[in-house]
Amino acid sequence: MANENEVMRFFKSMKAVFWGFLGVRKGSGQEEDMASLTFVHVIIAGVVGVVIFMTILLLIVKAVLAK
Repeated sequence: MANENEVMRFFKSMKAVFWGFLGVRKGSGQEEDMASLTFVHVIIAGVVGVVIFMTILLLIVKAVLAK
């Protein structure tokens, strides 16, 4: 049961980082996240988000240059 809770907290961290990347995070949502998320989850979610973002950008550039 504790393992499922950790997974859900990590996905909540991913959601918070995603909204942070878009820059559309409410102040109340940010305060709620600060109270419930762990620092390690947010860092890992941020690194995963950056890797996904960079991969998408590289795929778009390769697709455009291939034409």
